[in-house]
Order: sequence, then C-alpha cells, then structure tokens
Amino acid sequence: MSKPVLTVGLIGYQFMGRAHSNAYRQVGRFFDLPATIRMKTVCGRNEAGVRAAAGILGWEGYATDWREVIADPEIDIVDVSTPGASHCEIVCAAAAAGKVVFCEKPIGNTLAEAEKMAEAVRKSGRPSAVFHNYRKAPAVALAKQWIEEGRLGRIFHIRSAYLQDWIADSDFPLVWRLQKEQAGSGALADIGSHIVDMARHLVGEFTEVCGTMETFVKQRPLVGSTDGKLGARAASETGEVTVDDATVWIARLGGALGTFEATRFALGRKNLNRFEINAEKGSLAFNLERMNELEWYDASAPEGAQGFSTIQATEAVHPYAAHYWPVGHIIGYEHTFLNLVADAVTAVATGARCEPDMEDGLANQRVLDAVERSAAGRSWVSL
Repeated sequence: MSKPVLTVGLIGYQFMGRAHSNAYRQVGRFFDLPATIRMKTVCGRNEAGVRAAAGILGWEGYATDWREVIADPEIDIVDVSTPGASHCEIVCAAAAAGKVVFCEKPIGNTLAEAEKMAEAVRKSGRPSAVFHNYRKAPAVALAKQWIEEGRLGRIFHIRSAYLQDWIADSDFPLVWRLQKEQAGSGALADIGSHIVDMARHLVGEFTEVCGTMETFVKQRPLVGSTDGKLGARAASETGEVTVDDATVWIARLGGALGTFEATRFALGRKNLNRFEINAEKGSLAFNLERMNELEWYDASAPEGAQGFSTIQATEAVHPYAAHYWPVGHIIGYEHTFLNLVADAVTAVATGARCEPDMEDGLANQRVLDAVERSAAGRSWVSL
C-alpha cells in the first residue's frame, strides 16, 4: 500500500530555511514515516536568490510571493521560516486557507500577535508545529523521559543559560535582529525563547517572573557603513539598537525555582545552551555544545562513589538514536530538525497532536512578554 503524500511549501530560504529544507529532504531516509514528504515550493522575495535556493536545497520550484504558496491547492503544509515581523500575517492566512502550519520560533513579535496566530490555528482545526528543535536532541528527550518516569523525584531548581557573542563587537552592523519592529526583542526572543520552551517542556509552566534587560551598545553602524568591504556609507552613519543585548530573569515554574540568562555578549561562548536541573533524587545537566551527552548525578549511589557521570545518548535505547548510527557515532545540530519533522509529520498523518505546537509557542510568548513587562516595571509579574 502506498503512503499518503504531504506536500510542503516553505516560506523563507536563509539560515532556518536551509535547516528545514535539509530535514524535509533527509528525514525519510532515516525514519519510516507514515507519509511521504513532497518538497514542492520554496518562497523568497529575491527571485535570483530563491531560484538558486530551490535547486540547491531540493525544491521542485519557487515563488516570490508567499500568497502563491498558500493559494496552491496541492500544498498541505506551509512552513513559515521568515523573520518574525511577517509570521503573524502569513500564519493567519495559511490557517484560514486550511493549511497545516509549521512555524519558526518565537511565533510572533508580540503576545497579541501570538494570540491571534494561535486562535487562527485553533479555528482551522488543523495541527501545527513550532521549531523548538532542541527538545528533540536525544539527550534532552532522555532527560524528559527520566523526569516523567519519576527518576528525579521532586524538582527544586532549573538554571538555564543561552550564551552567544556574535554582536559583542560594537562595530557589528545594525542587522534586522537588532531592530524591534523586525525581531520583537533581542536576546530574549531569539535565544531566550529556546530556554523558556526547554524549561516548560522539562519542569512545567511558569507562574511568576522577575527580570531585567540591558542594551550595551545603543548605536550601531548601518549595514554597509563600517568599511569599504561592506559598502559606501560613511562610518559615522549609525542607527539605534531597539532590542535587548542581554536579559536575565528569575522565575517560579512547575513548583521549582528557576534562573535564566540570555545574552549575545558572552565573549568566547559561541552557542552555549545549557540547563541544570536539581531534584530530590539527583541532578541532570545538558549543554548543546556537547549535545550527545547528558550529565547525571544519582543521589542513591553509595557514599564515596557519588559524582556526575556522563551518558552518551547514542544507544538504540535512547530516544531517536536508533534511527541513525551505531553506538558512539554522534549526531549533530541538523539532526534535531530531522527528529522534529519526523514527529510532526507522523502527528499530521495520524491525527495526533504535534509537540511543540502553536499552543506551546503561545505559552512561550506569554513568558517572554511577562519578562519584558517585569523589566519595564522593575517588579515580579504573574502569568
């Protein structure tokens, strides 16, 4: 019996578009899915760029207007991988057209946008998925499994940090991620949304937050202004940075206390996404830069033999690992997207709920909004 076909249209072809394209192209080679994926159309505003991307990334064709993708009756899934400022309009239009919506994170630039998007998807009655792909690292999925099995017991703490340094140079230009009208917020939305989702996934819902935000470099050279390699503008031509460079907050969630830090000014940290969970029976720790490993402290170990051990989550008994290589042969960042797409496509094909979905995206956005309001008011904010 032949499998049903799910036809995908992807809107956006840069960094995230490339990651999503790779997942759609490769996932059927590793997972026995209940449906076949057809990569029909990739969409972007630059015709020369999107035409080239279609050929490189494996799409049948391309479009320069996202409305064409939504209007195509053959397309079942619309994947929105554009900058955040365009998410709301595209997602709402796709949901109104009865499409399954997959969306990059954070789903909106504001809480009002996220609420509108989630309502549109609810009204459509169709499933959705949000690309919080770090949930899908085998080591993180193993942590989730152990927590659900009660291996940790009552959770006391989660401390989480997402640290990067790519804008620490004050001469770095004013790209779209540093403009509130395009990005919504800075480190908080871009990388803070990931640690919010991870904490909710592993520990539980946020009930209170108290945060602070800082913009260390408030004026930056306009794109094309700093030197002859970038363009002809004068070096003195600058624009205002309207998002946070770093955000720190504390929280109560799932009965535990949490501390969170998101910054793009941590020199030497290229993509450190780390959490540690302390509980009554032990502790777990994970670092994306060593994403195949899960650190485990077992409080029941004999006296004198206690200490953190490192589990390499590459054995067939570990989540997702059996779909790839023999034990000890590690997987990479791109495989987290394959795992997410495998789960999402399976859910769409079988009628199950995708996780994470638009409701998760909305819950994450509520936390981000509460942190911003807390920082503005210098007070605790309840959710």
